[in-house]
Amino acid sequence: MTNALYSPTTMPSDFVIALARNVRLLILDVDGVLTTGYLDYDAQGEMVKSFYVQDGLGIQLLRQMGIPIAIISGRDSKVTAARAKDLKIDFLMQGAQDKGAALKQLMIDAQVTPQQCAYMGDDVIDLPILRAVGFASSVPNGHVLAQRAAHWVSSSSGGAGAVRELAELILFAQDKLNSAYAAYLYDEQHPNLDIM
Repeated sequence: MTNALYSPTTMPSDFVIALARNVRLLILDVDGVLTTGYLDYDAQGEMVKSFYVQDGLGIQLLRQMGIPIAIISGRDSKVTAARAKDLKIDFLMQGAQDKGAALKQLMIDAQVTPQQCAYMGDDVIDLPILRAVGFASSVPNGHVLAQRAAHWVSSSSGGAGAVRELAELILFAQDKLNSAYAAYLYDEQHPNLDIM
């Protein structure tokens, strides 16, 4: 299975591709996955977070290809809520200290099985979900126990392209990557230009 649009640093194993093929819901942690994990505060004590724009496009592409997105975060944050609204995240669960319980409720709400869920987490609080889902993923700057529980670890760090990498992997495994990028690659003025 090859695709010019998909060129990861290391090609995932057939096992990982098979797991990604079954994904019907992508669940993401926030701090350390959608962000670098650093928490900055302004002079008024308000939390400031930075989100990587390419991760955002990866999320949009998944949603356009029929794969909903959920966030389960242990922290309750107005910044996360604003970003989730901006990206039209399908399910947002904040303040979830028991992530295993949050996953059970989410699967009921989304009408999916554990095997149909993918999750990306970076720390020990994520272990209950990483152990439960069909496709568990982590980041290279994540805690070693989160990485050990994962089926796949991105080459990009959290907050710096890890989610985009995961999105492209899922779309590639499901033969949806070309369709996801088609609107961006086709040029009406130069229809014979081979961008791929």
